[in-house]
Amino acid sequence: MTGGPKPPDVIAEFYDRHPYPPPRRDLDDYRERWRDPDLRKAEHHLHFPGTPFRDNPDVLIAGCGTSQAAQHALRWPQGKVIGIDVSNTSLQHTADLKKRYDLDNLEIHHLPIERVAELGKRFDLVVSTGVIHHLADPDAGLQALSGVLNRNGAIHLMVYARYGRHGIRLLQEYGRLLGIDPTEAEDLGRTVAQIPPDHPLAPLLRQSADFRNPDALADALLNPREHVYSVRELLDLLGRSGLTFGRWYKQAQYLPHCGFPTKTPHRRRLLDLSVSEQYAAIELIRGSMLRHTVIAHRADTELGNDRSGLNGDAWRDVVPIQLPHTIEVIEGAPPGAAAVLINQSHTYTDLIIPITEPERAVYQRIDGARTIADTGALARTNPPDLRRLYQRLWWYDQVTFDTSVS
Repeated sequence: MTGGPKPPDVIAEFYDRHPYPPPRRDLDDYRERWRDPDLRKAEHHLHFPGTPFRDNPDVLIAGCGTSQAAQHALRWPQGKVIGIDVSNTSLQHTADLKKRYDLDNLEIHHLPIERVAELGKRFDLVVSTGVIHHLADPDAGLQALSGVLNRNGAIHLMVYARYGRHGIRLLQEYGRLLGIDPTEAEDLGRTVAQIPPDHPLAPLLRQSADFRNPDALADALLNPREHVYSVRELLDLLGRSGLTFGRWYKQAQYLPHCGFPTKTPHRRRLLDLSVSEQYAAIELIRGSMLRHTVIAHRADTELGNDRSGLNGDAWRDVVPIQLPHTIEVIEGAPPGAAAVLINQSHTYTDLIIPITEPERAVYQRIDGARTIADTGALARTNPPDLRRLYQRLWWYDQVTFDTSVS
């Protein structure tokens, strides 16, 4: 047997020195945005299909970083939020936000994910984004989170993707070869700024402001430990952890029904694959996914598999709810279309929906209270095929559904 104190965790030490996300003192805009009850309602039905809206969930933020737990406490003011992290620096920033915004519904604990059971609590929603892939044993961490999830709860999980991070992996290896320390992130940033425009990292540099922040750059390129996952590897990880796949948080980029895959000669072959193999194939053909964000449930959940509610006989009684971030563009719409719907949170520019004037009339009547049948009845003449329209809106992350009323 070996004795002596346990060596400090390299990840805890790293984030104590390089807190991430960059600390925030001002969450006023965030609080104002989430005062919208329709936004919370949409978020609920994304995670909990078939259940009536609740505004008071018990939430665990597993690896809360500098502000995420405080944000969720503002998002769910009637709920109870617990944030855990191994970084004292991150927890101090969270404590500052707790005090600044008088967040009586927030608890924070210095606790590794693997020991989450010590809280003695179960949760409706567990959020762990950008954390599991930094653990020494991601399986053990996710199994621990599964163990504190209520039977019909949901885990909102984000992990790094395998194939789209090629440019990042090149710079990580570059840093290892030169022995670049995280304290040298600013010098590395100046080097990265000089890379040629055809380097695999170049598109990400154009898209992300993170590479202009030394701590964020250190997190991306100099982190001492990380794991990456393909779609198949992530689905296997969920299964080993006692979890079942629910949906992708933003699903359009994974579906053969959406965007450029619908125009390829292989469309029919893609549709003939199992659903999980469709996801895997689309990841390969898109090639640039940086992360996977999934909603998962316990294997014994009673929530069911029909998340849209469009497959049963009662689909007309389902209540559609518009998702945020969508804009309606009229100018330049393709021939035959009255407008184009664009979810601005999508990474890929091919994920747009041209809609006809009758379809637009239906879409504009979605208010989170009317049923699908109601929106169709209130539309103008020549009503569209409602089921087909709502299937497209669902695929493209334009709507979610309240199926608890059907």
